[in-house]
Amino acid sequence: MRTREPLVRNISDTALLAAIYRARETERPDAVFRDPFARRLAGERGDQIAKSMPFSERATWAWITRTYAYDEFIKQQVREGVDMVVNLAAGLDARPYRMNLPASLHWIEVDLPGILDYKEEILRGETPACILDRVRLDLSDVAARRQLFAALGGTAKNVLIITEGLLIYFSRNEVASLAQDLAAVPTFHHWIIDIASPGLLKMLRKGMGEQIREGKAEFKFAPEEGPGFFTAHGWDVVDVRSTLKTAARLKRLTPWLRLLSFLPEIRRASKAPARGPASACSAINPLRRPAPSDAARSQWCYKRTENSSAVTHAT
Repeated sequence: MRTREPLVRNISDTALLAAIYRARETERPDAVFRDPFARRLAGERGDQIAKSMPFSERATWAWITRTYAYDEFIKQQVREGVDMVVNLAAGLDARPYRMNLPASLHWIEVDLPGILDYKEEILRGETPACILDRVRLDLSDVAARRQLFAALGGTAKNVLIITEGLLIYFSRNEVASLAQDLAAVPTFHHWIIDIASPGLLKMLRKGMGEQIREGKAEFKFAPEEGPGFFTAHGWDVVDVRSTLKTAARLKRLTPWLRLLSFLPEIRRASKAPARGPASACSAINPLRRPAPSDAARSQWCYKRTENSSAVTHAT
């Protein structure tokens, strides 16, 4: 007898869920963003995954608000002169295609081969607004990611890092290690993160944990310190935007959630978030920037293909 394959087979499959929610928002007459590629990227499987998760279906506002918040942070940083965006665990994000970006901006997508191969196939023939390269890399390979970061840092002057929906799957130690690796690159000037409170983590585990565990994943990271967690690992928190309050402003909340949104907002980034179910998107900048070694920088180079690049060891 064949065992049933889980709908969520791995962490990469959660990108299908995010894409279906972007598609639904795009189809609203009052959409807060437009992603004309989301429906194709999500496919039937994305719709099936969403319907199998009632908890997630009731919280579509959070997915939409996170996308909107990242869009706004990215627009701000582009206006202020970043010349490279590095999207770690890029999944099915289509911002290089859907956003109004400078043609000179260099956008790097980093993720596992399977999800990037799938995205390239779906978006074949589409033209990004900026220079787009893709790097197939497992971010849990610490040595490989450090070499990549050093190489990228040597080709740009003002880099923005984004990790949308990634950190929650890491342990505290793994997040700390990643933060330190990013802070070590002198040109990595900005990082946009999203984090959950311990209360929200508990709710997510109860509402979605079984399906996520079937995909050999687990919700892990929700620091009691909130964004202040990153201060000890080389980063200074400069902006915190509550998901709930942003969703209220966008008119995406149910009536009772709107009432919750009137609770006082924490304005000091170093303070821990409320112990209840809360989340936020934050912008953080490095406190210190030790230079990467020349040896690490020299080990990687790019080989540009028609639609993307592969990263290989230099000879």
